[in-house]
Amino acid sequence: MTQRQTYQTEYETRSVVMVAFPQAHILDIVGPLEVLTGTKYFLPEGPEPYAVTLVASKTGPLPTTSGLSLTAHRAFADAATDTSPIDTLIVSGGHGTMAAIKDPELLDFVRQSASRSRRIVSICTGAMILAEIGLLDGKRASTHWWWCPILEQRYPAVAVDRDAIFVRDGNIWTSAGVTAGMDLALALVEMDFGHDIALQVARYNVMYMMRPGGQSQFSAHLVAQRADDPAINATLDYILANPGDPLTVTALAARAGLSERTFARRFKDNTEMTPAAYVETARVQAARVALETTTIGVEQVALQTGFQNAERMRRAFQRHLGVSATDYRERFRGSQLTPLIRDGPD
Repeated sequence: MTQRQTYQTEYETRSVVMVAFPQAHILDIVGPLEVLTGTKYFLPEGPEPYAVTLVASKTGPLPTTSGLSLTAHRAFADAATDTSPIDTLIVSGGHGTMAAIKDPELLDFVRQSASRSRRIVSICTGAMILAEIGLLDGKRASTHWWWCPILEQRYPAVAVDRDAIFVRDGNIWTSAGVTAGMDLALALVEMDFGHDIALQVARYNVMYMMRPGGQSQFSAHLVAQRADDPAINATLDYILANPGDPLTVTALAARAGLSERTFARRFKDNTEMTPAAYVETARVQAARVALETTTIGVEQVALQTGFQNAERMRRAFQRHLGVSATDYRERFRGSQLTPLIRDGPD
């Protein structure tokens, strides 16, 4: 089948305002911006697709958690006098978030800017800032998995989705931690310029066009590693390394040296997932990798990764990714497009 090439040839520059603060996570800022601004290398000659302004309490050097500094283009006081429309307002996150939510100038700027923005975005713990000024009340939202309980406790009017890589509720978008901000930015590119352009941007940045599952596949493993339960940690490692094995509760409990009831309880306490849910997540992950990196048939992938047959794998993919395994393989490979590089990267 011949894949079609589609490019948007007429577009206007979209204004992006990135709100930052001292000790923001540098990747929360530059990650999404690299995805957005890198779109220009895959579009025909024309205007910049995104014009970025970095705004902070003052212009000049802005210290981040990495020890590196970024340069803020405008100060809140100056930028607040601008009443022109904003296409995308982005609020960064990082270790400085708790100080930022006590900064009235920052909060006032975000509140005022949100009222003139087409869409409002938070990266990682930037969701705390949106929640602090009430923008997330009655809405679904995500943040870094470590901060989800804090967001829930401090802002009970927010419906926190602990598993989402990113969430869109109306014109407000929130993401999970760090690299999830790049996933969200890629979704913005797809909305603005279409799937084919977004796919090229994803490939250039060595990203998944559609990351599998939610952040539970990462957070559950990390939480288990921090837990004082080596039997459960060893079980998690075994599941991830051997997804094709018979991974019943009975078999896993025996391997852990626990009764089934005790094993199930301790597993849930450590991972916030049932053993069956974790096993399915591990198998979807293994199947996804096989579909991306091999040409073996879907039925064979299902057998190798413990699903027993392609139909069971299809249903699991639908639950986790919203597409069938066959469609996932097709989407990952996508159209074989040639980048339209214009004064672009090497």
